[in-house]
Amino acid sequence: MLEWLLHFILNNWLFIILFAVGWFFGRRHEHSHLADLEQTEKTLGHIIISNERFYKPELANNSQGELVIGSVVIAQDYFKMIIAQILNLFGKNLTTYESLLDRARREAVVRMKLQAQYQGYNQIYGVRLEVTNINQLGSMVEAIAYGTAVYTVNNPKVPPPLRQS
Repeated sequence: MLEWLLHFILNNWLFIILFAVGWFFGRRHEHSHLADLEQTEKTLGHIIISNERFYKPELANNSQGELVIGSVVIAQDYFKMIIAQILNLFGKNLTTYESLLDRARREAVVRMKLQAQYQGYNQIYGVRLEVTNINQLGSMVEAIAYGTAVYTVNNPKVPPPLRQS
């Protein structure tokens, strides 16, 4: 058994090293992306979002609603996809897909909020999320978040609107 393992390692050393390096950098990039998302979500926390469709907020004078959209395409690295395929054989929970979908949804909402803040709005209602696979493996997904952005007077956490530059 030990001889077989040693023979396997000697014949596949380059693949093993590339796999380990890819896994390390993919994991590092994912953690960096999650940290950036958390920081941006805190920064944009003053923008209230709701999935209510027929909400009638108290709008500021001369304010109208406007469609805001956040869209992102995120891919999972192939090293995690190999691990997911192995776990799939045993019927395990595929956490690699869960983290991919979570990152995609959060990034789409952040981009939608950024567009609303840039245009001077402080609330988004009627928010909808859509997630779609782009390839057959499921390693790439597109997430779209959209809603109606308004400037309301009853949001106590709101900084003044940004000026158009």
